[in-house]
Amino acid sequence: MNYFDFNATTPVCEEALNAWVETARQFPGNPSSLHRVGRRADHVLEESRALIANCLDCLPGEILFTSGATESNNMVFHFFSRRLSEDAEVWISAVEHPCVQRSASRWFGSKVRTIPVTESGVVDMSAFSSMLQQSTPGLVSVMAANNETGMLQPWQEVRDLCQSHGIPFHCDAAQWLGKMPARGLGKCDFVSAAAHKFSGPKGCGFLKLPADCGWIPLIVGGGQEDGRRAGTENVQSIRAMAVALQTRNNQLTPEFLDRQNRARLDFLADVLDSIPGTAVVGDPNKSLWNTLMIQMPETDCRQRWVVKLDKAGFAVSSGSACSSGEEKPSMVLTAMGLSPSEAGRALRFSAGWDTSTDDWNALLLALKKVHDELMESVPGN
Repeated sequence: MNYFDFNATTPVCEEALNAWVETARQFPGNPSSLHRVGRRADHVLEESRALIANCLDCLPGEILFTSGATESNNMVFHFFSRRLSEDAEVWISAVEHPCVQRSASRWFGSKVRTIPVTESGVVDMSAFSSMLQQSTPGLVSVMAANNETGMLQPWQEVRDLCQSHGIPFHCDAAQWLGKMPARGLGKCDFVSAAAHKFSGPKGCGFLKLPADCGWIPLIVGGGQEDGRRAGTENVQSIRAMAVALQTRNNQLTPEFLDRQNRARLDFLADVLDSIPGTAVVGDPNKSLWNTLMIQMPETDCRQRWVVKLDKAGFAVSSGSACSSGEEKPSMVLTAMGLSPSEAGRALRFSAGWDTSTDDWNALLLALKKVHDELMESVPGN
């Protein structure tokens, strides 16, 4: 199978897999236990915390281990629902991941306000600045990179503007980490991450948070993670996550980014030139090096591009893996102004760190073949 769905999840890299096996074999103890076996496991846990903190350029004590970005995001909105006044608003961008949209709605209901985006799917900084002139929210949440379109968000600008207004800032960096340099994210108040997005194991993630924020835990029970999240830590997965993040971070040289980005843009140019009726969604020059969302030509709606490509040996997506099973149009594409019909014809191609030009070329040939097959079913052809 030719895999082009890395934004949904990624295979565990060899370095992370080796770290997981080694840790599971050599450090089987509960890190909360006081005996030597437990203390050794706790040492691995703290080493991993320091490794992640170094990547983000923050303090180790600001890293809280979770089951992934979904839990981390829920934690943030739960915390602020307990901390803010009843009339306080939280602002989120119009293109946030469903776990941000739904956790914000769960804890704040009608007090959630949406920051608009431009037609290319990027947070409208002019509109955001105007909103701040009218009122001050209790929290702002803007992702680092969009999971569907790959569009890079101006999180650094949003962070700086929030800090100048004394507003806590949360950044869902699930799609950024491992694909773009992590340094600088540590300056955000809250950062969510999922290991499986950067070649770590599933069911593991972290939340960067201020050490002195007076954290109110969502999950209670034992005193793990300094009382911030109950439950025995998954030491081997945490170690694998830290190794995976460091591995991917080290891989992101200017030469690597340029080479991967060039292969992606060459593929896009070939698709637009060879398949009539296609159009790119967003601005490919301001997006992740691995991601393209392309609006495919109209064909028989009963025929699914994803299914046809799957049969041809290519795994692609129609959008977020967390929402693609729903019939309603993508909220991200709707926020960008696409009609339900246009949104329904959008395919996401997300490559990996080892995806080559040959892989992109093979995908191009498969797209052409599927296009020809689908067009045969359109009346008049």
